[in-house]
Amino acid sequence: MKEGSIVPGVTRVPNISLDESMKMEREALKLVREVPGVKGVVSAVGRGESPADPQSQNEGAPIVSLLPRDQWPDGWTQETISNAIRDKLAQLPGVGIAMAQPIAARVAELVTGVRSDVAIKVFGDDLDKLLHTANEIGRIAAGTAGARDLRIERVSGQQYLNIEIDRAAIARYGLNVADVNQLVEIALGGKVATQVYEGQRRFDATVRLPEAFRDDANVIGDILINTPGGALVPLGSVAKIEVREGPAQISRELAKRRVVVGVNVSGRDLGGFVAELQRKVDAEVILPEGSYLEWGGQFQNMQRALGHLAVIVPITIAAIFFLLFLLFGSVRYATLIILVLPFASIGGVLGLALSGEYLSVPASVGFIALWGIAVLNGVVLVSYIRGLRQDGMPVEQAVVEGAKMRFRPVMMTATVALLGLLPFLFATGPGSEVQRPLAVVVIGGLITSTLLTLVVVPAIYRWFDESESRA
Repeated sequence: MKEGSIVPGVTRVPNISLDESMKMEREALKLVREVPGVKGVVSAVGRGESPADPQSQNEGAPIVSLLPRDQWPDGWTQETISNAIRDKLAQLPGVGIAMAQPIAARVAELVTGVRSDVAIKVFGDDLDKLLHTANEIGRIAAGTAGARDLRIERVSGQQYLNIEIDRAAIARYGLNVADVNQLVEIALGGKVATQVYEGQRRFDATVRLPEAFRDDANVIGDILINTPGGALVPLGSVAKIEVREGPAQISRELAKRRVVVGVNVSGRDLGGFVAELQRKVDAEVILPEGSYLEWGGQFQNMQRALGHLAVIVPITIAAIFFLLFLLFGSVRYATLIILVLPFASIGGVLGLALSGEYLSVPASVGFIALWGIAVLNGVVLVSYIRGLRQDGMPVEQAVVEGAKMRFRPVMMTATVALLGLLPFLFATGPGSEVQRPLAVVVIGGLITSTLLTLVVVPAIYRWFDESESRA
């Protein structure tokens, strides 16, 4: 669904400072406001108080509200505005961009933990091997038709201040490890020196080095340590001080380390994209020992929905057949009317092909609704012809007379349903993405099922009637 709002997720390098991240976020908001069709934009940077919102300070999630559709440039759609926002944000250096929508992103995150149409989760023990495998999958995904907004979880790139104590050096000065650790703790982390009272309130006063000194490894190395002999020794002479790159985060799921490759799909169906990507990954990626993949994101929701439909559709057809058997008291006539389902499905499939729609969940629901109308028309026609036969009319005459007399009722049933869904076919407002595939299937199926029901069913009825007479 097109929600009328867009969330262009912006991911920066993991070791960016909060001030710099906010500065880049303000620049991003300024660029977004320049896009036609944008009404306003607000953003949040960093982690919220709720543990359900695990967003680090290098990530921003602007929410872009759009103007009414009649105020957009001619020919523009929400997809066009999304592409324009993506092009604007691409001017920012070193950022990753993933377009989403507020509700869809939250639902996907709650269900699968990932804000992408397709998420490939790489599980294993060795973080370096996981990242290498994720990069290989990302390279393959980027070369697959329809891939947009590729994003590989940034698990590295965080800078760490590493202080490795030289035990031989501190032994020469009569120091121990606890002395050095205490100095580092006070200088960088801070230590409570006293307490400050304001009326009945009491606060701890913490002492540590100013931020400008804490961020400089050379200055930290110049900090002096008092030795038992009274000499002052710089920290750099008894410890190796350096800034190293390490993991920015270690994500886990079910107690297993994982790295996620997220990708959105544009211009093609989700199922076909995933099927192609799975074939390529199976052929080109060799997983390290102990590693495995899981496919999630919106694709996981689609699989779940199609799994439900795979159960519902056969049950629906079986229920229709059983009710027809109760109505006619004959398996033969129940089978005759069930044959109208393929007639209806032909039009639904052709409608999807001609309109460019995909076999989505709404389209599948449309097929179920279509079958109900088609079966109703079949019952109307077959019941009348069978009544004429029971009155003693010859089969040829009954078939012709039945098709003539039931022409108007069958056309009325189909026309009413068709006209009722016609507005959905041309809808452009919120929710039209769900309504249109359903309408396309039902309208296309009604056209073919009505024509074939009036022409083919009477001809087939004669064969069924003769077979019953011989039996």
